Amino acid sequence: MNRQAQSALLFLLGAALWHAGTTDLYLRYVKAGLRPLLLAAAVVLVAAAVASVGYGWRRARRGAWATSGSGSASGSGCGPESGSASGSGSGPEPGAAAEGHGHHAPHVSWLLLLPLLALILVAPPALGSYSATRTGTALQQPLAYPALPATGPLRLSVVDYAGRAVYGKGRTLEGRRIQVTGFVAVDRSGTPYLVRMALNCCAADAQPVKIGLTGAIPPVLQPDTWLTATGTYTPRTEKDPVNGGPIPFLRVTTAAPVPVPHDPYDESWNT
Repeated sequence: MNRQAQSALLFLLGAALWHAGTTDLYLRYVKAGLRPLLLAAAVVLVAAAVASVGYGWRRARRGAWATSGSGSASGSGCGPESGSASGSGSGPEPGAAAEGHGHHAPHVSWLLLLPLLALILVAPPALGSYSATRTGTALQQPLAYPALPATGPLRLSVVDYAGRAVYGKGRTLEGRRIQVTGFVAVDRSGTPYLVRMALNCCAADAQPVKIGLTGAIPPVLQPDTWLTATGTYTPRTEKDPVNGGPIPFLRVTTAAPVPVPHDPYDESWNT
């Protein structure tokens, strides 16, 4: 890979990162809070590509000036001394060949094409029921519970409801109408869950937080379908069959399918 190819590849990588960061595509890979860093990385890659092209252009011009200057000097002399000088100047200098091949990168550099092709050609779906049923719940005890509105239905995230139900013993939930949105997952025993995948940093470390569903559950539940379940708190809790973690339940009164949200991951568990 020569310098021109390196510059082109850096530019394309930067442009692909910029496209991902200015659209919703980046949410498939990293949490929303990392967007500024992603855009900054794109700017750095594009700047590095432009700087590399400029460096190569200036180096080529210096080489052309040096060649032109040595040719003029050899043509202006006469006699044996000038002939010997011309003869010595016409051959390549010892370091010239090495310099001409010195800026070729190893063939392994072409592997940089893989993330570029992944960004351009592949838009992976958000992690869903397949991962959720094979990974134990990642519910963690929150440091504090945000204040809830005194009236009206409580629109809670899966993480918030699960934390209040398990670690808060449902004290802030009793007697309230609750709405929770997530995707459906069904374990091997047939127990339906409402799930959101929680992020620390990126999709590679996503882990599920699960709520079991009981009550007026729809007769047919298709895994990965997004639902808004409305219901009430129940003290029922079971152990996750994967890791033994606590899974609280929600007593459902109504459930309605909803579109996939703008950000399919839940980042509230570590904020």
